[in-house]
Amino acid sequence: MSDTTAAPSAPTHGMGAVLRHAQYVIRENKVTGFAFGLFVIILLAALFGPHIVPYDPLASNTSAALQAPSARHWFGTDQLGRDVFSRVVVATRLDFAIAIFSVVLVFLMGGLAGVAAGFFGGWTDRIVSRIADTIMAFPLFVLAMGIVAALGNTVENIVLATAIVNFPLYARIARAEANVRREAGFVQAARLSGNGEMRILLGHILPNIMPIMVVQMSLTMGYAILNAAGLSFIGLGVRPPTPEWGIMVAEGAAFMVSGEWWIAFFPGLGLMMAVFCFNLLGDGLRDIIDPQRRT
Repeated sequence: MSDTTAAPSAPTHGMGAVLRHAQYVIRENKVTGFAFGLFVIILLAALFGPHIVPYDPLASNTSAALQAPSARHWFGTDQLGRDVFSRVVVATRLDFAIAIFSVVLVFLMGGLAGVAAGFFGGWTDRIVSRIADTIMAFPLFVLAMGIVAALGNTVENIVLATAIVNFPLYARIARAEANVRREAGFVQAARLSGNGEMRILLGHILPNIMPIMVVQMSLTMGYAILNAAGLSFIGLGVRPPTPEWGIMVAEGAAFMVSGEWWIAFFPGLGLMMAVFCFNLLGDGLRDIIDPQRRT
């Protein structure tokens, strides 16, 4: 007599389902696939760039100054004879690090504050809302300039300034999402099960708003890179001769008139591609993380 017991089917929920859905989204959506591929390139450049570039990004050679792109120098050389390709690749680590740390910091400040404001209401909501309103009363880039100018143009202060100017966005999104869910059925069930308010907040509310927060974090990373480059462009960001896209564009802008376009063009292209990547990545993450989009 044959065994008619059916083999256990593969689980349809959990991490396996998310990974299968992610593979489907990346495979079927060419734009999302391109964004993830570009993100992998940026990540590899940030991790291994300083070890694989052909030249020292800080080494100057005045005899090779202002050379056009060639087989020897793919992106040409700048006014000090430094290899532009090496500097663009190495700058990826610094700009990517600024984006990562500023986004993590603003999530810890704005995201958690907004969740608490939406869940508890009352004086917590009023304090968080007033802080967000105060920050939004200033032009955000001007506020970032003021913070960096007052504290000093270090990488740490650039990260802090970028996090502060993004605080209202994270606080308002988290507040709205938590406010909608604080009276949901699963929250009431958690209360009836004896869970405390903080446990409900961190164990039930926060995980349910993470998908939209992850998408926002991806979008903010592009703005963080653009903000850091803008501060460096006007002289309030990272100090030369550190390789950074904004500094390189600022240094190359003076040579555009005389025809040395490559000094500013390639750092600007790297900056544009990074911001473009993270903007597209946000749409892809939304399709992957949002349970309502899974089939």
